[in-house]
Amino acid sequence: MSMPLFNVPTEKLAAIQREFVDAWTQLAMQASQGTIEPLHDRRFSGPAWAECQRSLLTAHAYLLSAKAMEQMADAADINDAERQRLQFSVMQWIDAVSPSNYLATNPDVLRTLLESQGQSLTQGMQYFFQDLQKGRMTQTDESKFQVGQNVATTAGSVVFQNTLMQLIQYTPLTDTVHKKPLLLVPPCINKYYILDLQPENSLVRYAVAQGYTVFLVSWRNPLPDDDDGIQQATWGDYLNNGVLQAIDVVRSISQEEQINALGFCVGGTILSSALALAQARGDQPVASLTLLTTLLDFKAAGVLDVFVDEQHAQTRDRQLGDGGLMSARELGTTFSFLRPNELVWNYVVNNYLKGMAPPAFDLLYWNSDGTNLPGPFFAWYFRNTYLENRLIQPGNVVVDGLPIDLGTLSMPTYIYGSREDHIVPWHAAYRSTHALKGPIRFVLGASGHIAGVINPPVKQRRNYWAHDTQVPVQQYPQDPENWLNGAENHAGSWWPDWSSWLAQQSGPRVKAKTVLGNTDFPELEAAPGSYVKVRAV
Repeated sequence: MSMPLFNVPTEKLAAIQREFVDAWTQLAMQASQGTIEPLHDRRFSGPAWAECQRSLLTAHAYLLSAKAMEQMADAADINDAERQRLQFSVMQWIDAVSPSNYLATNPDVLRTLLESQGQSLTQGMQYFFQDLQKGRMTQTDESKFQVGQNVATTAGSVVFQNTLMQLIQYTPLTDTVHKKPLLLVPPCINKYYILDLQPENSLVRYAVAQGYTVFLVSWRNPLPDDDDGIQQATWGDYLNNGVLQAIDVVRSISQEEQINALGFCVGGTILSSALALAQARGDQPVASLTLLTTLLDFKAAGVLDVFVDEQHAQTRDRQLGDGGLMSARELGTTFSFLRPNELVWNYVVNNYLKGMAPPAFDLLYWNSDGTNLPGPFFAWYFRNTYLENRLIQPGNVVVDGLPIDLGTLSMPTYIYGSREDHIVPWHAAYRSTHALKGPIRFVLGASGHIAGVINPPVKQRRNYWAHDTQVPVQQYPQDPENWLNGAENHAGSWWPDWSSWLAQQSGPRVKAKTVLGNTDFPELEAAPGSYVKVRAV
């Protein structure tokens, strides 16, 4: 495998080469003696790999070369932005050329082919052509799930809708509820039911069972033939006609001047911006704020930065600035290739080379059920957040003629980050502790962007870090690692910690209402509503 030099300083290159040669010499000696060690890497851990010294030699050689290439990319004498792009490109190439990805060099695949008398490859080709027709890779058995039947099943009703969203109110599960209701704002880049997969892992159902009156925004999935203005929707439309409209409806139904609100990922960014806009108008409609894996300060925003530059922003402005759609297919492909081994090549091997039907998995079904985005909204978001990081700069974003300032938000805020999150790195989520001015509780959970958030207590899985005493916002250290060094490690889910915090913001308990909505906002249809059932094309 050839190894480009990447403009690596001579001394560092020499050290990388010495390490490579030493490891290769040792591997060659093991090969001559027939003692090559099996690998623990999931791609090469099958029994056929362990039984074939030639295949093990190929896998070891691949991993040695991959390590050397990664070291050279890390050591390249270039600026940080260029290095990040180089590292990403090298990762894509390394993952693509793995010997596990090809029929002739994967002994597990060859064994399956022989044992099935060729049926595995025949079936795999059928899966391949089916996916080719769909225009995307199948990651789970999609026939086993139906929205409203076995995912997104928490009982409730749609009590409001407009061109951007439906608002769902959920049926109480307790005789009494906290006086202040809770509004959930999921990301518009995905369907909302990541928060309501199945009863045992539904954050929505958990919150309802804890005695909160829960409302949720179900964003519309615009289609290419929609002609009612949705394809021209802007960032300001999502703030005004999305979040702030939902808040007004919740206030009317609950007869509460202030409510609690939670935003997840992009939903948290939209929610915080909408609250800053309300603040600029002299309104403070939210008593407490929860932000889950949310970016407010987009400096060092993680691996997505590799796609961000002025040229790309200009292209999106030209393509989408005046209307049109950012397709779910393009968004889905981009996110899959952030983790190609897990979300691309794994399925190439299992589905196409081995002819294995993908198992049924609710989270992957949700992942395949993508949404399109209005072009002007996406173009604005890409430029003003990831490229220019304007939201964190007081007054640099103007909506309806009003400059907004996230620093004016002073309500109690619960901020959650996931330690292995590759989409919203926890260090970036932590930066929100210095963007807001109210009392803040920051909690760090284990695992990634989705698995860290969707971690129900009944599973007794993972862990989270938090300070047991309240840390005033002025005392949050600049370096998130300093915060982590003083944090307590707690076993299990962070959900009870959040619910305990939220209860303190939610007022006394009162008798739960048996009728959803009110005279002005009656029940329109049963949850999950019709918007969430629209699939992207």
